[in-house]
Amino acid sequence: MKSHLLGAFSLGWIAILFLVAIFAYFIAPDDSSNANSMHLEIHSKRPGFSVEILKFPELKKEETGFFETLLYGKKTTATELAISSYRIKNDSVFVKEYAENPEVLKEKAYPISEWNGDVEKYISKKTFLLGTDKYGRDLLSRMIIGARISFFIGFIAVFISLVIGIPIGALSGYYGKKVDAFFMWIINVTWSIPTLLLVIAITLALGKGYWQVFIAVGLTMWVEVARVVRGQVMSVKEMQYVQAAKVLGYSDFRIILKHILPNIVGPIIVISAANFAAAILVESGLSFLGIGAQPPTPSWGGMIKDNYNYIILGKPYLAIVPGLAIMSLVMAFMMIGNSLRDILDVK
Repeated sequence: MKSHLLGAFSLGWIAILFLVAIFAYFIAPDDSSNANSMHLEIHSKRPGFSVEILKFPELKKEETGFFETLLYGKKTTATELAISSYRIKNDSVFVKEYAENPEVLKEKAYPISEWNGDVEKYISKKTFLLGTDKYGRDLLSRMIIGARISFFIGFIAVFISLVIGIPIGALSGYYGKKVDAFFMWIINVTWSIPTLLLVIAITLALGKGYWQVFIAVGLTMWVEVARVVRGQVMSVKEMQYVQAAKVLGYSDFRIILKHILPNIVGPIIVISAANFAAAILVESGLSFLGIGAQPPTPSWGGMIKDNYNYIILGKPYLAIVPGLAIMSLVMAFMMIGNSLRDILDVK
């Protein structure tokens, strides 16, 4: 019962994060592409930091549709400036950029005509709930949009592993003998290569980028699926209903597809949940090494890489927050896998 409650809670947490990942640009405070609005004057600020932002009007405003915003965020060419104070005098607005000690900075004058005479309309107060990173970007927005990478890597890697692993495991387990020996040789050779090294090799061959990482991780995870499917098929093919299907003259393809695979879907679901969690960890590790998602694309592993030095510099939250996000998502998938194992175990 406790396992079921943990599984239900984990499923709810994953569902929430999934919805956040889909509608990331509508939820994130910074809805620009990749949440890449930089304010170097307010870099590495603590959670809850607030500052006034002066926005300069865009020279050429580009409208973005719903689906374009959903996928890529809003295109913006507007310049933003964090300011400590401002005053309007005659036809000019005098502003002081934000600084720890604003007294040392001189005021800069801008013609008020740049804002069509209404400067206050373009001044807003921003609160960074999780603070800012070393480039002055909103950490919360980067975290929200970075969730997409983790979910995409999981879905695509698991999909590739199922597409490759199920047919190989099914053929190997059903036919046995030389077919089994051949496929097991391929499985054992692939199994003997360390996963991370194989992913790095494939990534370097395909090039850097998150799509390449997705494919590389998927191509290394089919082995676990193939071994599980092979073992299950070897057990199930001796069942009476499979023998009856053979007597009736059904083709091997139909027997495997309609009689065997539907009865071993439980273990496949469990191994898929474990592979989903493993894929998130591998992608985070690759991003930390610099060969995963490339800047400015936000990735939880990449965010740890960018900010891990701050752990000993008094601002550990910059690395701890994405670390906790990775841990919570991986743990949730592992909990679901354990719950499914208990639920689907007929014993």
